[in-house]
Amino acid sequence: MNILDKYILKKYLSTFVVMLALFAPIGIIIDVSEKINFMIENKIPFLDIAVYYYHFTIYFTNLLFPIFLFLSVIWFTSKLANNTEIIAILSSGISFTRFLRPFIIGATIISIFVLLMGFFVVPKSSEGFNNFRYTYLRTGGKELMRGDNTDVYRQISKNEFIYVNSFNTVSKTAYSFCYEKFLKDKLEYKITASRIQWNPKTKNYTMFDYTKRTVGEFADKIEKAEKRDAKFSFDLEDLTPVVYIAETLNLGKLNRFIDKERGRGSSNINVYLVVLYKKYSIPVSAFILTTIAVAVSSMKRRGGMGLSLAIGIALAFAFVFLIRYLEP
Repeated sequence: MNILDKYILKKYLSTFVVMLALFAPIGIIIDVSEKINFMIENKIPFLDIAVYYYHFTIYFTNLLFPIFLFLSVIWFTSKLANNTEIIAILSSGISFTRFLRPFIIGATIISIFVLLMGFFVVPKSSEGFNNFRYTYLRTGGKELMRGDNTDVYRQISKNEFIYVNSFNTVSKTAYSFCYEKFLKDKLEYKITASRIQWNPKTKNYTMFDYTKRTVGEFADKIEKAEKRDAKFSFDLEDLTPVVYIAETLNLGKLNRFIDKERGRGSSNINVYLVVLYKKYSIPVSAFILTTIAVAVSSMKRRGGMGLSLAIGIALAFAFVFLIRYLEP
């Protein structure tokens, strides 16, 4: 790596870091301005808010990483072009392909970093971000996932089905639980409970307001109890709504989860696959966006950097629009 490579690579990485440092606080300020009244009225604990914005920063920067990278490359490449540095570099006999080498090195460094973040760090932040959002912002501080469009229906085996109305990831509790067991297309028995809670120590579930109805040939048998412990064949994740479960799993757990859901014939398998593919596609986009950004901004223009930035912003937002709105 010669002086030119080090010079461009330093500009590449430093501008990207500065862009993140500038836009992340702006995103936080906008989010605070939208939610400040609600937070004050509902007296949300300051510690919960601080933890939320820690996760929000990671979630937000990962989501808009392509825009930050694209704009940062356009910014410093346009400055090089306006200072006629690119003309001097190319006039010295260096080809445009050779000129791109430090950009590709920078994109590789950032891609590896974003890839590792997406595998191990972003899922945890996504869970924290969504937990806060569903706990406070959608329910006013009541049980997590209480509300409309949170019903979970799952077929956990060929003859077993479960349903819960809502799920609290903090207390590991599901509400309005229903379990149905079939035998050759006929209902064998049905279990209902007002809530069901996972016990990490004993690795079983506790059901409250328990009712079991066993279907008989001439009469049904009904069994009731205020509280009943039991073990089931489904996992805790099966009780979680599909709204954001895939985003909260690291790479290993996500692959196992997808394999399990594919075996069950889940109708949401494409949603989970998109989450998996995005973990790889977003880092790869660094190379594509870097190449486009250099091509757009490497020419010196009469209007200065304004036109290059305008083109860059338009392309960046078109990119994010396509990613967000063409998902299944």
